[in-house]
Amino acid sequence: MTYCLDEHSPVLRSEPRILVVLDHIAPCVTRPCVKKWATTQDLSISSQLDAGIRFLDLRIAHKKKDSKRTFRFAHGIYSLLTVKEVLTDVAHWLERHTKEVVIIALSAFDDVSPVQHNNLIGFLIQLFGKKLCPKSETPSLRACWKRGYQVILSYADPSGSGYEELWPEWDYWWANESDPNLVISYLEHQKKKAGRPDGFFMAGLNLTEDTRYVLCHLTRSMKSMTLQAFTVLMDWVKKQRPGSCKTSVNIICADFVGISRNEFCEIVIGLNAELTT
Repeated sequence: MTYCLDEHSPVLRSEPRILVVLDHIAPCVTRPCVKKWATTQDLSISSQLDAGIRFLDLRIAHKKKDSKRTFRFAHGIYSLLTVKEVLTDVAHWLERHTKEVVIIALSAFDDVSPVQHNNLIGFLIQLFGKKLCPKSETPSLRACWKRGYQVILSYADPSGSGYEELWPEWDYWWANESDPNLVISYLEHQKKKAGRPDGFFMAGLNLTEDTRYVLCHLTRSMKSMTLQAFTVLMDWVKKQRPGSCKTSVNIICADFVGISRNEFCEIVIGLNAELTT
């Protein structure tokens, strides 16, 4: 949901303190910079789904002084679109594509109170209803088609643990590196050391910047950084194998999935085809 970040919104309080301080001192400089580096997708959710994306990593937040208690997405700063608007669009998309299954991970929940968690969970269950695949299921596509399940929803907060419709938080292999070769080294280390976790897990191709990196690359952005690393990262994806083996991958996450004519989606869909041969 970073394709619609609000340049006029405050920096999240959970961000590094130096950014929060700079946002108070010079918001006209800080917020455009944060937006440039926090933007990791440029396709709308519907366009991502149309392109073949079936996993959505969504960070939820609430502006502390928002009297309307509106839930938004956040990555450094808040999104223009609300959680209600976007997830309603996802529900409508699923109604038009009845054999598609989307996996959604909700996390972060900045400044969300226990009462607000209950309200959000109530909205999610009401919105997706019988489309929600319960966590007691082993959700093969065949089983989902038979029972009408179209949404597998992870809720990364203890308040969701009592709901059969909500899955717990899944493992996310995140290297926290700006160098794509170090990202790949980390993922390979995880495969060899930890091996494939039971159930769902994500292997993140996401590059990460820090304050020092941004100051040394003032004319660049997360998109230019990702584009430069794209070939190296996609070469790694092409070599992966899906399935239940120790070194198999499950969900692969990437930034700017629309660059290079959706090549990322085509490669991953190609990997899925290996499960049927």
